[in-house]
Amino acid sequence: MNKYLPKIIGSSINFISHISTPFAVHLAFQLFSRPQKGNAKKMDTEFLSSSIQKELWYQDLNIMTYQWAGKKETILLVHGWESNTSRWKKLIELLKALDYNIIALDAPAHGNSGGVLFNAVLYSECIHEIAKTINPTIIIGHSVGGIATVISMHKYNLPSVKKLVLLGAPSNFTGIFKRYKSMMRYNNKVSNGIDEWVFNRFGRLPSYYHISNFSENIHSKGLVIHDKEDKIIPYSDALDYQKHYKNSILISTSGLGHGLKSKEINAHILDFINQ
Repeated sequence: MNKYLPKIIGSSINFISHISTPFAVHLAFQLFSRPQKGNAKKMDTEFLSSSIQKELWYQDLNIMTYQWAGKKETILLVHGWESNTSRWKKLIELLKALDYNIIALDAPAHGNSGGVLFNAVLYSECIHEIAKTINPTIIIGHSVGGIATVISMHKYNLPSVKKLVLLGAPSNFTGIFKRYKSMMRYNNKVSNGIDEWVFNRFGRLPSYYHISNFSENIHSKGLVIHDKEDKIIPYSDALDYQKHYKNSILISTSGLGHGLKSKEINAHILDFINQ
């Protein structure tokens, strides 16, 4: 993205806020919530064709799921923002070799799932819809897929889940919105309006969505992996998990960035789930 484009768009929305703050906030949220279809053009269709594909419905959304059947425990894979199930290809190949029953989903407005707008709370509800059907023992979530999983665990309990793996996951909404507002240089009308929108939509301010408010209801054993040089989700979020998610361990990496794709990461995951 052109480095000046966020400033230009932000300035336009700020200008509109002086005419109609609600409309400006609406535009800000449309921009924030609309992924570029989760890199659908980059999906590995040949690899995905080796799976059993099934659409599940949540309200009026079709959610595409992919299964590689195995005889061992069921693992649910939950990708992050502007991604899709293809991001798990190498890990899936390793899990297949170990005969795990693997199920992955494309998030709303991502990959082959329906919808045009996305948020972590909606994602958490879709995760629950799938989890109550497949009863996963293990959930592995990357980035916003990680915090969506945590929200789902907190809200719905998901008793079948014994282990969680959180890769580069944000620990809170406040930081996410703060970085977005800063990038766009929104004025106070738009910034405050965003917080009000979240409250009106979900009944909670962004500050509520923090691991400190969720961890008491999560009894699954956790593995948190985060890169110290992550430029998308700061390493301080990993330290939040270390502080509040008592039944978890933190593995820190350096130089792998936000994607956390490497043989080293996959080895840590396999060691954890095989324990």
